[in-house]
Amino acid sequence: MNADGEGLGGSASAPVSTPAPVSAPHVVAVLIRDGVLPMELGLVHQLLGTARSAEGDLLYSVRTCAPRPGMIRTSADFPVFAEHGLDVVAAADTVIVPASHESDEELAPGGLDGELAGALATPRRVASICTGSFVLAAAGLLDGRRATTHWMSADHMARMFPQVTVDPDVLYVDEGEVLTSAGEAAGIDLCLHMIREDHGAVVAAEVARRTVIPPHREGGQAQYIQRPLVDAGLTSTGRSRAHAVKCLADPLTLAELAGVESMSVRTFSRRFREETGLTPMQWLTQRRVDRARELLESTDHTVDRIATETGFGTGTSLRQHFVTGVGVSPGAYRRTFRGTGTPNNRPLVE
Repeated sequence: MNADGEGLGGSASAPVSTPAPVSAPHVVAVLIRDGVLPMELGLVHQLLGTARSAEGDLLYSVRTCAPRPGMIRTSADFPVFAEHGLDVVAAADTVIVPASHESDEELAPGGLDGELAGALATPRRVASICTGSFVLAAAGLLDGRRATTHWMSADHMARMFPQVTVDPDVLYVDEGEVLTSAGEAAGIDLCLHMIREDHGAVVAAEVARRTVIPPHREGGQAQYIQRPLVDAGLTSTGRSRAHAVKCLADPLTLAELAGVESMSVRTFSRRFREETGLTPMQWLTQRRVDRARELLESTDHTVDRIATETGFGTGTSLRQHFVTGVGVSPGAYRRTFRGTGTPNNRPLVE
């Protein structure tokens, strides 16, 4: 994300804001409707519901809500029980709307129940997973904003809601108080992104480790790349990515990464982009920025030392890439998530 808020690869992210001291868990209302996708409901509870502070305190209180409390049909062969209603939605800090393929694409501008639309207008942050974005659009929350949804529904959403700038080529879009994500797995990326923005990269990485999922995919990464089926014996570029993560401090070259897979640079670059939606160097820069975020939060290393440990080489290079990727300087980021001093009260050096 640059200084104006544009994310890498086309995602839009809000500037990092200073998190308030944790006195009570941040209340997250998951608004479900008949036909809800169980995976999308579950992933919010699994990720946000397990995030903890360094002291072990739960950071979020996740509550399942419905327009009318009670049994709610799912897209599977079992129902779920929603204990809470729209009063909890209206009072929540964050509301997340999972998809319901049963009704989402039938929504039109102004077509949302007035009570439901009113409840969604109150919380300070609202997000959607997959076609849950149709609910936000019908409530008018996406008017004049950029948003995404599942790639198979993007054209329909653009036709139904012309006042929304629909981007079908990203995993999620962060417009500050309103966020949207693509298909089910992109909901995982969105939840980790919100945890990271609320409480920092270290907390988000711990949630990812506990859940055994990748800690970070940029919102601008392509959600779907249309191409012919790959031969079953096609060599993956996964070994090169594992090698790069182990050797971030080294001056890695495209030729070296291609050599890990025993491919030509041309073939490697093509297959890498097919598998990740990014060029090898774009992906490598993102991993280095991710590691820099963790070190800024968890150590009192100088920026020059962090630049060396993350492969940027110089503090100037790190600052440039960090501002482009995160939207603030390393020093501002550190002050946001660490305060003005380290645990041993030594000053932080940028």
